[in-house]
Amino acid sequence: MAENQDKNEPIAVTAHDLPLHCPRSDAPLWSRHPRVFLDVLADGEAVCPYCSAKYVFTGERPTGHH
Repeated sequence: MAENQDKNEPIAVTAHDLPLHCPRSDAPLWSRHPRVFLDVLADGEAVCPYCSAKYVFTGERPTGHH
């Protein structure tokens, strides 16, 4: 989660961000928790079980095996 990200505001992710994991690489040290991979493609969104960050997939879905 970006340092200035509002915790209640969904975080938009694209195919470039897959495989999606939380916390993301740009998360500040104070907000780190064990890494968990999230399936954002199944429903178009996913919520982290540790920090409740909500991720929403935007853009074109990837094709083939990734």
